[in-house]
Amino acid sequence: MPNTKDESKQTARDQILATAAELFFREGFRAVGVDTIIKQADVAKMTLYRYFPSKDDLIVAYLQDSNAKFWIWFDESVAQADEPRAQIIAFFTALAKLVTTPTCYGCPFLNAIVDFPDNTHPGHQVALEHKLAVRARFRDLAEAAGARAPDVLADQLLLLMDGAFMSVRMFGIRNPAMHVAEAAAALVDAQL
Repeated sequence: MPNTKDESKQTARDQILATAAELFFREGFRAVGVDTIIKQADVAKMTLYRYFPSKDDLIVAYLQDSNAKFWIWFDESVAQADEPRAQIIAFFTALAKLVTTPTCYGCPFLNAIVDFPDNTHPGHQVALEHKLAVRARFRDLAEAAGARAPDVLADQLLLLMDGAFMSVRMFGIRNPAMHVAEAAAALVDAQL
């Protein structure tokens, strides 16, 4: 028989995290207070603090959850491509689609870096780890594709991705990032 007490705790935690995720992504970390999250999640303050002892703990949990979701999305976006060059282009094709949807407000990791410029802030640290992992994945793909300078191409692809995410944040769904796949192809082809 399931333990309903544990299930309700899990449901409350998930509700808090989902509410915080929506608010943080759309409005920013500093702009959203704990009281707003509590009200929107329809939970008691004690419930929030039982799962997340501080707002920083909630921010880290949100970023860790976003990281896990990003890697699932990344893997799904490259899954149909059979070789590294095609995988890079497939990723950027998926990115172009993502950054032209009304539910995309940019990159939660870039948002964290902007809101928390102090590199000792836990949100900044999670965001930096994420970006380093993305760059490493781009480097692996660049090397496997036969790039002359895989590190350079990885840096260029990371900048291109981050530029696309900032473009949607700045311009909305009709933004220059709709052409990001073509830009990625040009960068890759220049290296091969």
